[in-house]
Amino acid sequence: MSILNADLHCHSVVSDGTLTPEVLAQRAKDLGVELWALTDHDEVGGQHRAAAAARALSLPYLTGTEISVSFANKTVHIVGLGFDADNPQLVQGLRATRGGRDVRAQEMADQLAMVGIPGSFEGALKYAGNPELISRTHFARFLVETGVCKDTPEVFRKYLTEGKPGFVPHRWATLSNAVRWITQAGGVAVIAHPARYGFTANEEFALFSEFKAHGGTAVEVVTGSHSSADAVTYADMAREFQLAASRGSDFHSPDESHTDLGQLPWLPGDLQPVWELLSDRIQ
Repeated sequence: MSILNADLHCHSVVSDGTLTPEVLAQRAKDLGVELWALTDHDEVGGQHRAAAAARALSLPYLTGTEISVSFANKTVHIVGLGFDADNPQLVQGLRATRGGRDVRAQEMADQLAMVGIPGSFEGALKYAGNPELISRTHFARFLVETGVCKDTPEVFRKYLTEGKPGFVPHRWATLSNAVRWITQAGGVAVIAHPARYGFTANEEFALFSEFKAHGGTAVEVVTGSHSSADAVTYADMAREFQLAASRGSDFHSPDESHTDLGQLPWLPGDLQPVWELLSDRIQ
């Protein structure tokens, strides 16, 4: 089961991707994905479209989302898989998490204007398929479009990160809330791309310990932003904390993503794939 081309982490125009759920489904099918999930940020608005598109292609599908969480003064992402996308508590929790993004975006734009970059709120909004989910990614696309930076890596070296113009922190959901929303809706909670957070060893141990205590059951071992060494590290963490392993490209756009749908190394064969926990929820 570890040799299954599952891609359980990607984004559509419903959050900060550039493709529709229908186009993503076709791309996943064309690239040999055998089990797919759309995991838009703090949103389940694309789930019925994604599931219908996958069904039309005979592509097995799991519901998904990626919830923003504040932990140790950083933003951590928790992926949910295999839940009821219409669960009222989950839908309400995600709506509350999205709240405040517009105020944050205005503050980001004000900071950029102070360093000589006007009009960034309107420019970013043009890229946001869902205005409730305007994010740093949309600002980055505007800064590239207008020639302020040549690409998104340059954007995040110069702007929108801590200590740089345009960075505004946001208080997201708590770890316990995110895991509870997912599990009460019948799904499985997964720590997304853990290598990205830059935690100390103690902070990372606390994250995994609290996640497990709240009912989290899996971690992304193989993902688009993980090196082969990262995959080894988090395979070991999965074993230590007795977590299942997930796999996902974190694909956003053909022009921006380093890893396309399904183009990932296999999971280590001794780990339990997260989809084994969700076999009765695959659509």
